[in-house]
Amino acid sequence: MADAKRRFSEIIERVSHGERFIIARRGAEVMAVVPPSDVTLTAGGPPVGLAAVAGALSDWEEIDADVDALYAMREPAVDRPVPDLG
Repeated sequence: MADAKRRFSEIIERVSHGERFIIARRGAEVMAVVPPSDVTLTAGGPPVGLAAVAGALSDWEEIDADVDALYAMREPAVDRPVPDLG
């Protein structure tokens, strides 16, 4: 998993050329990185996970202004005293 994090850009590039990767955590397979052409969504059901939002924001031209507005609405953080752990 750590190696995949460090080399994510390389993995994506290689997947774009048809390679497939299985990512493992502590020896257990947890994820496959495959080209989109290898993915078949479940028939009759809506996409789930990241597939549900893939490309959803690609045409959203106002996203920068909306994100700026969200940040402007946030209340400033108030410092709290450090708890006494002793």
